[in-house]
Amino acid sequence: MLAGTYTAIVTPFTRSGEVDYSRFRELIEFQIEGGVEGIVPVGTTGESPTLDYEEHERVVEVSVEVARKRVKVIAGTGANSTSEALKLTKHALAAGADATLQVTPYYNKPNALGMTRHFAAVADLGLPVVLYNVPGRTGKEIPIEVVVELSKHPNVVAIKEAAGNVDRVSQIRTRCDLTVLSGDDSLTLPMMSVGGSGVISVASNVAPRAVSDMVRHALAGRWSEARAMHLKYYPLFADLFMDTNPIPVKTALAMMGRIEDTYRLPLCELSEGLKKRLEATLRAVELI
Repeated sequence: MLAGTYTAIVTPFTRSGEVDYSRFRELIEFQIEGGVEGIVPVGTTGESPTLDYEEHERVVEVSVEVARKRVKVIAGTGANSTSEALKLTKHALAAGADATLQVTPYYNKPNALGMTRHFAAVADLGLPVVLYNVPGRTGKEIPIEVVVELSKHPNVVAIKEAAGNVDRVSQIRTRCDLTVLSGDDSLTLPMMSVGGSGVISVASNVAPRAVSDMVRHALAGRWSEARAMHLKYYPLFADLFMDTNPIPVKTALAMMGRIEDTYRLPLCELSEGLKKRLEATLRAVELI
């Protein structure tokens, strides 16, 4: 079972806009040192929409190479074209990834049957699948009925819930045996209180030890300790979404001296006003 903290790791760029593989390797080591259970490269936080196929595949390869089975690698290989998702997933499987994160097909908004067939086709490849429900990004929610049906597939092992809806965790856990991971840092503890098993986290990019400790407290039933950490870091959880993800978290990592503050259009830097607010939050939780 996938339980614990999995970092939706950023893709750092050089000042000239190329993928900074040296800094990326350092970020992975930072995550491992911070005690996370795994990393999730080339997801939304990894700016996958602006990576070409060669870069996408190389990021997955480097993730596996650096992780060396010390932590799990859940490769983001979803797409709104099933053939593209299959291509990317086959590569991740060959590269040695431990699982794949499969986002709901976006923009074309398939119906329930098409969605079920799409995810099942990817799961048939043999790599464990984590479904990714994020209607705010895709324009389409994975219906509970589809989740229940897909849970019967032996390779569909978990779902990342990023719809801002704790009630869906209860619905899923009462209707099927599927691991639920929060996709919203601020809702990790509420989701775990009703049956979630951890988080695919943005905040753990900058605070891996804090997030992983909070999740471990919750998994062990130490709710008062987990709640204290949630409340301490809640301002960080909130401010990392003050603008489009991953702009704030990359800005924070740049403030920490870990990456360059570089993006690929259409994403761009954080405004000066928001930078000041984010800097104050990072200082308050002693990250800078």
